[in-house]
Amino acid sequence: MSSTQGIKTVLHPVSDLEKAKKVYAALLGVEPSADSSYYVGFDAEGQHIGLVPGGGPQGMTSPIAYWHVADIEAKLAEVEAAGATVKEAAHDVGGGRLVATFTDTDGNVLGLVQDR
Repeated sequence: MSSTQGIKTVLHPVSDLEKAKKVYAALLGVEPSADSSYYVGFDAEGQHIGLVPGGGPQGMTSPIAYWHVADIEAKLAEVEAAGATVKEAAHDVGGGRLVATFTDTDGNVLGLVQDR
């Protein structure tokens, strides 16, 4: 079994990025660490909270929790063998960070992140 380091990233689809940014800044008590027209991210208390306008290209309709793992391909194979369905294969989103999503047996979308 590959190791899992816990949920460190949660992405939220938002309809109005500017309005949502104000709410999350107030909630978390910090300014964004990443701020662009396609993504706003906050780092607070060891967690990364991301805001994705319109659900982004992946069409998110609800928040997705991302578990950080040492070997994304091994973990994807492990959860698939246990009954999960790969939704979005592992791919590089920049800076050597790999992400993937899968659905559990009830259709809930979960994510994995592997950093260099």
